[in-house]
Amino acid sequence: MLRLKNLEKEQFDEYIVNHKSKSHFLQSLSWGEFAKIKKNLTPFYLGLVDDNDNIVAATLLLEKKLPMNLCYFYAPRGFVIDYKKKEILRTMTQKVVEFAKNKKAIFVKIDPDIIKTSFNYLNEENRNSDYQEIFQTLKEIGFKHQGFTKNFETMQPRYTFRIDLNQSLEEIESHFSKTTKQRIAKSKKLETEVVIGTKKDIKEFYHLMTLTENRKDFISYNEDYYETLYEIFNGNKNGKATLFLGKIHFNKTIKSLESNLKTINNQISILPIDNLSKSAKIKLQELTKQKDNIQKEIAKYKECKKEYGDTITLSAHMIIEYGDKAWVLYAGNHNILTETYVNYNTYYEHIKYCKEKGFKIYDQFGTIGDLSENNPRLGLHEFKKKFGGDYVEFLGEWDYVTKPFMYFIFTKIVPIYRKIIRNKSKKELKNEVSKSSDREV
Repeated sequence: MLRLKNLEKEQFDEYIVNHKSKSHFLQSLSWGEFAKIKKNLTPFYLGLVDDNDNIVAATLLLEKKLPMNLCYFYAPRGFVIDYKKKEILRTMTQKVVEFAKNKKAIFVKIDPDIIKTSFNYLNEENRNSDYQEIFQTLKEIGFKHQGFTKNFETMQPRYTFRIDLNQSLEEIESHFSKTTKQRIAKSKKLETEVVIGTKKDIKEFYHLMTLTENRKDFISYNEDYYETLYEIFNGNKNGKATLFLGKIHFNKTIKSLESNLKTINNQISILPIDNLSKSAKIKLQELTKQKDNIQKEIAKYKECKKEYGDTITLSAHMIIEYGDKAWVLYAGNHNILTETYVNYNTYYEHIKYCKEKGFKIYDQFGTIGDLSENNPRLGLHEFKKKFGGDYVEFLGEWDYVTKPFMYFIFTKIVPIYRKIIRNKSKKELKNEVSKSSDREV
């Protein structure tokens, strides 16, 4: 007979990290410990075991406490289980729901790491043949599907881009867009550098995250949030957080440009200036234009060196490694010198890093399903698309409701109330600003 039990932390994490299909950093011991410290959630490391104490399924279950001694539970990226084994899935659900009811939970939420459909870099569709059966099974068990959302309404992104790292690096690169290849090449030509950082570089990473936040109009976290995440993932046996820092060294860049300038001057010097053919005139015009551009670039980088010193970090990305996968969890970029394309080179270098370390999947962790022109996130989508990964759509969120009335209050009434309060606060602030302006006049 199968039963649900609290697992020892190390035993739990070994099962998760070694699961052949559903290992995910959001189900890891590290994420549970991080959620406890920084998200005020209570983690439970649960396993479904047989009579011999062999684990047949497991889940990290995060408890969010609510007023009136109530709560709800969330299993990020769903149970770690073979979803095609209906009876085990049914038993796992029943046991988890019993556990949740004993804690006075109003619902249990899962968002399985199950692909509904995907499109490759050629926009060729690949449907998951198991999708419909799993979808129907979850409904029959008692889960309520939360819809095929298109943006970032859910706990975790319902869409992402994934690169299959079982391909050769040459094949992966061949799927990059033409502009991506050109920008990576230009960045390398400017002698930009990508290095792996340490804990002391969190401050620089945080600085770039705040710049990105201001530019893209999204809410980031404080410095301690990132530092704690870095420490926890690098403090446990399984998993790792790796910082990639994209830098420009002005002396090296200027030296490279001066070398290019010398080459162009040599090419100009060998042209027969007194008797130029039509093609030679065109060549001279092209070389002169290149010369002018390089001279301007040299002058610009010399000014930057005066302001910023010899080196500046322009990109900082945090990668989470767990099991056979890696995720680009956070990426921050400077506002200046975007024409150096250090961001592109940084992405390229951690794709190479993940390939060389033997990971099977490189996940860019989140994009949109609504590709309308007025979607403010479309730029993010188009940028990630340029690296040629598969455009993946997941199954979505599912709630198992244990207290229907309280679930209705929490999911329908409370959001309306919060929206009214938020709009009222905005109106009051606007009126106060207006009154203040009147008084000044």
